[in-house]
Amino acid sequence: MATAEQSLATYLPVLVQVILGLSVPIVVLIASHIFGQRAKGNYIKDKAYECGLPSEGKVHPRFAVKFYVTAMLFILFDIEVVFLVPWALVYREFLAAGIAITTATAVFLGVLVLGLFYEVRRGALEWDK
Repeated sequence: MATAEQSLATYLPVLVQVILGLSVPIVVLIASHIFGQRAKGNYIKDKAYECGLPSEGKVHPRFAVKFYVTAMLFILFDIEVVFLVPWALVYREFLAAGIAITTATAVFLGVLVLGLFYEVRRGALEWDK
């Protein structure tokens, strides 16, 4: 049976990790509250700073939807590539074990290609629209 000292020594790294995980966000929130922008209407603190030059135009301009669509498509296809990397790394091991994963991967890639063709056909990647 393990003693209390052995048990504490075993779980001490976990306890330290939990304490750090909880204290770092709290410290950041307190620091941002203390040093952050506190007085609304303060012209100097409310002014956007860009390389020491006065800002031109609106501080918060509206972006077109095409920027968001492009970002979502990038994230979508980027995540799909992340799924392909482990498959490429363990492909030989699956072949050695006699596990056929080529069909499943071909279906996955086929869905990706169909999705890409659909996006191109719908004009989601065209900037002129």
